[in-house]
Amino acid sequence: AGAAAPVPSLLFLLPLLLLPPAASPEPQLRFRPPAEAPVRLFTEPELAKYDGHQEGQPIYLAVKGVVFDVTSGKEFYGKGAPYNALVGKDSTRGVAKMSLDPADLTHDTTGLTEEELKSLDDIFNNVYKAKYPIVGYTSRRILNEDGSPNLDFKPEDQPHFSIKDEF
Repeated sequence: AGAAAPVPSLLFLLPLLLLPPAASPEPQLRFRPPAEAPVRLFTEPELAKYDGHQEGQPIYLAVKGVVFDVTSGKEFYGKGAPYNALVGKDSTRGVAKMSLDPADLTHDTTGLTEEELKSLDDIFNNVYKAKYPIVGYTSRRILNEDGSPNLDFKPEDQPHFSIKDEF
């Protein structure tokens, strides 16, 4: 068994890319990092890390499988704040029922009334989507139970969230 053939590499171009640009009348194109962090997929244990209890860590809340950065509402969602129970998880049912009961702090919407579902949609659109940036999605929203992709997945649209930049 011989060694694998070497893979061609463009690393030899790196020193050329690092040289300062030659003076020219044309503006130089420069790479800019994205304005916001890329959207990511969160498992339940990963989302739980953003529960507002660690100083300097963002605070995330998921509703309908969409993960929002609610850090700017720290006085509502931070450690010891009135709605801290909602963060670090998908609290869809709790938001729909306006409940902080631990049994309601779940993604499960089974058995919700029409009124609760309407309330959920109103709060989702007029509070969370209107006020907080989307930072990702729960794995449950993007993947089926067997781990296959959910073909019905539709990313949420926000004025400050550009799908083409993220996916």
